[in-house]
Amino acid sequence: MSTAPHGLRQGDIVDHLVYATDDLARTVASLTEQLGVAPTPGGQHLGRGTRNELVALGRGAYLEIIGPDPDQRHHQGPMPFAIEQLEGERLVTWCARPTVPLDHVVRVIEAADGDPGEIADMWRARPDGEILRWRLTLTRLDHHLGPMPFLIDWLDSDHPTASLHQPVELRRLVLHSDDHRHLARLLAIMGGDEDTRVELEEGDPAIAAHLHTPSGEVVLRG
Repeated sequence: MSTAPHGLRQGDIVDHLVYATDDLARTVASLTEQLGVAPTPGGQHLGRGTRNELVALGRGAYLEIIGPDPDQRHHQGPMPFAIEQLEGERLVTWCARPTVPLDHVVRVIEAADGDPGEIADMWRARPDGEILRWRLTLTRLDHHLGPMPFLIDWLDSDHPTASLHQPVELRRLVLHSDDHRHLARLLAIMGGDEDTRVELEEGDPAIAAHLHTPSGEVVLRG
């Protein structure tokens, strides 16, 4: 059984990139100018203090711009990706969509003495009121993950890219890691060998997304 949503290619494991900010409105305006397209409002993450806006990146991938939700200004406690500690904005991590069942991937990683994190059920309401439900691994979601992805299964929900049509394309996702072989094994377990956009390089942990946009080539870094 595959976890890839309908209409998405089996080899594409990049689900979304996470661009975190301490001020969502400011960052959306800045990215609109950089990319030459306006992000689409995503929705609120009720109880977590955040909301997001989205940009399609082609082949079933998208850019998630996530920041504090003004309507949840009284939220207390940690936010996803430690946004409450963030100053400014940057690409903090990425989310992989395994081409094999999520539970299987987690079991294999655990058997190899890895720590994929627990699987949690989550949801959010789109602006049109439709409820999206998904499962994801909570591996250090309150920290900056860099090149190591967290994992997602969209269950029976429409994939967020189904309603996004921006002319932006993810050309390369470059993952710098000081444990290159471990990251390569993880990608292989997820069935990501065919996703030629993902490139691994040795070095201090870092992430860079090379985008082709109406404004030209743009690189988002973390």
